[in-house]
Amino acid sequence: MFDSSRLDNLEYLIGVTRELSSVKSLDALQELIRKAARKVTQCDGATLVLKDGDQCYYADEDAISPLWKGQRFPAQSCISGWVIEHKQAAVIEDIYCDDRVPYAAYRPTFVRSLAMVPIRQNDPIGAIGNYWAEAHKPTEHEVMLLQALADTVAIAMENIELLNEVAHLRQQLNGTT
Repeated sequence: MFDSSRLDNLEYLIGVTRELSSVKSLDALQELIRKAARKVTQCDGATLVLKDGDQCYYADEDAISPLWKGQRFPAQSCISGWVIEHKQAAVIEDIYCDDRVPYAAYRPTFVRSLAMVPIRQNDPIGAIGNYWAEAHKPTEHEVMLLQALADTVAIAMENIELLNEVAHLRQQLNGTT
């Protein structure tokens, strides 16, 4: 028998995918991501991390208490950088037992467990992180849902970039005629 909460999460993710297909701004995209990432895994916090050269920029978050929104960390010394570099998810049941986690950055937070997935697996442009206040081993299903969200987000981000380029070209054309 299929777990009804899994089915609910899949149906919710399908709806989010539809919304992401028509999103036209980064602000609207970020709002969708942070809500969806929390809902599909029932976590206590979610972050959107963007690759910014050799840094990881924590662009947005939705959490039970503040995390790192607006901050940058060296990619080589944070778990989001590891996920981006290795092009794979990280699942950590206890952040204090994993050397990839910068303990000093996490100590003042509620975070005990996490799952983080790359946005665009073959050439990551960022990551989505989910966090739990209690010890929690994220399931394969939770990670699969989060990765599906991240894959859809990659397409939505590319669409927004293209829309912005088209708008810029229109402005240039209108300015020269």
